[in-house]
Amino acid sequence: MNPQGHPEPDSEPPTIPSSPRTPKMKVSSKLNRWSMGRALRSGAVKIDRQAQRTDNNDAPCRQVTTDEEADRKTSAIEDGCRDDVAGKSIYMVSDGTGWTAEHSVNAALGQFEDPLVNRGFPVNTHLFSWVEDEEKLIEIIKQAAKQKAMCFYTLANPSMSKSAKEACDLLGVLSVDILGPIIQGIASHLGVSPSGLTRGAAGRVKTLNDAYFKRIEAIEFTIKQDDGTLPENLGKADIILVGVSRTGKTPLSTYIAQKGYKVANVPFVMGVDPPKTLFEVEPRKIFGLKIQLVVLQAIRRTRAKTLGVDREGKNRYSGFDLVRKELDFASKIYAKNPGWAVIDVTNKAIEETAAVILRLYHDGSDSSTSVPCISKRF
Repeated sequence: MNPQGHPEPDSEPPTIPSSPRTPKMKVSSKLNRWSMGRALRSGAVKIDRQAQRTDNNDAPCRQVTTDEEADRKTSAIEDGCRDDVAGKSIYMVSDGTGWTAEHSVNAALGQFEDPLVNRGFPVNTHLFSWVEDEEKLIEIIKQAAKQKAMCFYTLANPSMSKSAKEACDLLGVLSVDILGPIIQGIASHLGVSPSGLTRGAAGRVKTLNDAYFKRIEAIEFTIKQDDGTLPENLGKADIILVGVSRTGKTPLSTYIAQKGYKVANVPFVMGVDPPKTLFEVEPRKIFGLKIQLVVLQAIRRTRAKTLGVDREGKNRYSGFDLVRKELDFASKIYAKNPGWAVIDVTNKAIEETAAVILRLYHDGSDSSTSVPCISKRF
């Protein structure tokens, strides 16, 4: 196993840590750093930072135990080995689900992947949702002050937003009001005052409207159409994703479906012809997914290891020649269908790929604007 935790391409996980590196392992390392960066930004997991190597010594630093870390947190290590540190904290406070605050912060943290991942400066995010009580709000900000955290908040109620600002200023907590300036700008643009009601308030418009039920219908359709199931229904889909195994078709389909689009996905398997109904669909609805060979191989090896597949099965699923042939097989199908948009998903987040797909989808169906955009009516 290489220093980043990936198995070597053509062998069982080795027992000797000094195994020489190969070019394939470098790609696997890049994939691992990208995944680590997303995990750190989301705050979903907390990882123990692996001891780094010194510039003039190939011997890795010894990983310390939890007790040792606690005792040495404030010690500066000059020999090139860095102990785990608590990291900076970011608090996100919302009177709703916290989706806006969380995604805004995650998007901003994406600009700091190098210090977060490669230099070992972790950031811990903490999301507090459905905070509609001022006493609870002040308690959270007091805790943020103790941890010397930064605070982001999305509070629709002007009184709560004002209290958050005053408390942060009083306690010396650096804060950002994400929602307030947007609400004020829209109010000025429309010439009307905002309601100031939280998401769960009784006076809010019910969320169980036509758009909500359309979204549920899209999700149900997408689940039934996963992995090439019911090819006779492909004509009913808004978007169809095609590609070889492990290019992210299923999670991407689910993500797009949550935005109200009916999505089907069809796998390309060598020796199996794609369903005829696929070629009867309007080409602009079909999106081919491609990925770099070595990255796909690393993903498949990780998947095989998770499933406990033996070495022979692993080679059949993630062997270099097999993966190359599958990608070539898909490329030939794409070449025969120039009307399909083909998207490289290598090292791309689901959100990024989905944004590209939806932009192209709406660009093909709406020629009213010179620049592609996604339009909605409220």
